[in-house]
Amino acid sequence: MTAGSFSKWAAGLCLAAASLPAVAEEPRFDATLEVGAELRLFPNSPAFPVQRDRAVSPSIYFEPEFTADWNGGDDRLTLVPFARLDRDDDRRTHADLREANWLHIGEGYDLVVGADKVFWGVTESRHLVDIINQSDALEDIDQEDKLGQPMVQIAVPRDWGTTSLFVMPYFRERTFPDRRARLSGGVRVDSSASYDSDAEEFNPDIALRWAHVIGDFDIGLSHFHGTSREPRLLQNDPSDAVNLTPHYDLIDQTGLDLQYTTDAWLWKLEAIGRAGHGDYFGAAVAGFEYTLFGIAETDMDLGFLAEYQYDGRDEGGDAPGVLANNDTFLGARLTLNDVDDSSLLAGAVVDNEDGSTLLSLEAERRIGDAWKVEAVARFFVNTDERNPLHGYDRDDFVSLTLIRYF
Repeated sequence: MTAGSFSKWAAGLCLAAASLPAVAEEPRFDATLEVGAELRLFPNSPAFPVQRDRAVSPSIYFEPEFTADWNGGDDRLTLVPFARLDRDDDRRTHADLREANWLHIGEGYDLVVGADKVFWGVTESRHLVDIINQSDALEDIDQEDKLGQPMVQIAVPRDWGTTSLFVMPYFRERTFPDRRARLSGGVRVDSSASYDSDAEEFNPDIALRWAHVIGDFDIGLSHFHGTSREPRLLQNDPSDAVNLTPHYDLIDQTGLDLQYTTDAWLWKLEAIGRAGHGDYFGAAVAGFEYTLFGIAETDMDLGFLAEYQYDGRDEGGDAPGVLANNDTFLGARLTLNDVDDSSLLAGAVVDNEDGSTLLSLEAERRIGDAWKVEAVARFFVNTDERNPLHGYDRDDFVSLTLIRYF
């Protein structure tokens, strides 16, 4: 399905939901708009001659949100399109429907039909169990931005926990930067993917999740059956390591996310077991966050984070490559608790075997009611030639974004 046909599908869904039987009260409509102007600053020249050598790379994005509520808020239509225009990366100039769905709150259940975003997980440095939505790799390399996922979701809350079933009739392929752009690693990832399933992107995915709060524990158990969100990048020609084709395997993944809260401590765990890439393997992220509240007799809070990342997939095996298989994350989070919602998160992920390091900094602050400024920095330090981070070795960058809300 092309981007255009997906947009038509989601728009048709909204029209179908809008044609539901009339209700006694008039729907309540709301519309907002977020516009962001971004500057990416690259202090180093690129590592690969094919990449554009531009120190400043501008872009602008638009994200409106339209909602309609009726039946006392028990029914809602949501439409959240997204579009970015980028000067230097043709693929980063893209559009998506982040959300296009109908929510119905029934007696003892919640139903969502359409494209939606769903997040699972508790850890900071890597989200192993978060498998519903595909990553939008054009936005950032941290895989925090997600594409809208077409689905039918039903959640049933009970005293013993909330059980959620997801049926996903269409798969979203991961998006990759243009080879000439920065943060591409100098490789070209083909836009035509291959699949394990003969149904390709129309192979249905199914997921089941149970979540509950038991005392000081927040626990989630999940199972996913369907097309892997992580592609294997295959060489089109054994002698050509530049042009790659994504291949999506059929997998089964069982996940656990667990958080224990005690005083100023948050103890966190995410763990998965996965079959479908050849040998079965497990992966886990475990650690803690400790917060000092009201530091120096102010309203500010300072948190310290530490996590260990393990991934048991075989190097050179059939599973997709991974950046973190034996790594340590150390970070700090400063929250000012002011009227401008100012915050800063700084951290480092260090490969315990070769010392390759990714340094990250994220900061944000509101300016009045209608403006916001965000800053993101990524630095790739001492990257070993055998480490996947080495492809970004000269792609250190600082991103500044000015956001206007309407």
